[in-house]
Amino acid sequence: MIQTSLNRHIIDPPQSVNPVFARHETFHPRFGWLKKGFDKAKEDPGVFLAEDAPVRLGVGKNMVRSIRYWCKVFKLLEGDRPTVFGENLLKDDGWDPFLEDPASLWLLHWNLLKPPCDAAAWHYTFNQFRRVEFSQNDLFLAVSDYGKTLKKNLADSSINKDVSCLLRMYVKQSRNHQVSEDSIDCPFAELGLITRAGDSKYYTFRVNQKRNLPPEIVVAACLEYAEFVGREQRTIALSRLLYDIGSPGMVFKLPESAVCDAIERVARGWDAIGLSEAAGLIQFYFTQNPQELADHLLGMYYNKRRVD
Repeated sequence: MIQTSLNRHIIDPPQSVNPVFARHETFHPRFGWLKKGFDKAKEDPGVFLAEDAPVRLGVGKNMVRSIRYWCKVFKLLEGDRPTVFGENLLKDDGWDPFLEDPASLWLLHWNLLKPPCDAAAWHYTFNQFRRVEFSQNDLFLAVSDYGKTLKKNLADSSINKDVSCLLRMYVKQSRNHQVSEDSIDCPFAELGLITRAGDSKYYTFRVNQKRNLPPEIVVAACLEYAEFVGREQRTIALSRLLYDIGSPGMVFKLPESAVCDAIERVARGWDAIGLSEAAGLIQFYFTQNPQELADHLLGMYYNKRRVD
């Protein structure tokens, strides 16, 4: 166990997080950036390193680097080339190329944090930072302690940039302040994962059933998590889906009732998954390779959305 100044955290599972900090150039992902970066990289994988990249992307040099980082950290690109997930979601005839469905933002949030995660401050904040109410400085101190277990000589300025960016990414900006380009809400603020706690200097996680989080996204995340930790098993304890580092319960900030409800709703029309109970232990079971089931379920969800 490693003691921090604010709380305890346990060592991450192997290969779950990489010691990557402050690669976003202080910019949170803005509306249209992911689609723009994906499309330009699909046309030319070398676009981000080209001398005329700012002209081709229509942004400044620092923003070019930021777009590249966010496209990679959301696993839309790998080695500046589209991933299968990126193609599925953002190609012109993909699942949701313009991210009009809130489900797609939840899916991207999951993709950001699932292994391997290249945003260490985000990984720690959603998985191991257990303060009910906290200030920006509280989060800075905790992330700093954690970060220095991953990377020696990590600068405080890098941690500060990450914490500031994370809060601007997930917290709706106060309308009492003058609106500037930097204060424009990030699309991920619509998820409502972190809110201001009365006094604007303090924040809190919202652990509840999320109104705009479809059960299919929750179950797909459960299946992907089971694939990562399950070693070819066909069951996983519900408690692990709720409380383990990197689990859907932690990443989405869901209570047990919300995860159970999502699984039961999907299972009503799909017999490949379900819940079982033995000796008082509730298990999530699946009949086939969980990653293949997750891919199939996501395809089913978006195909149904098109028909509807």
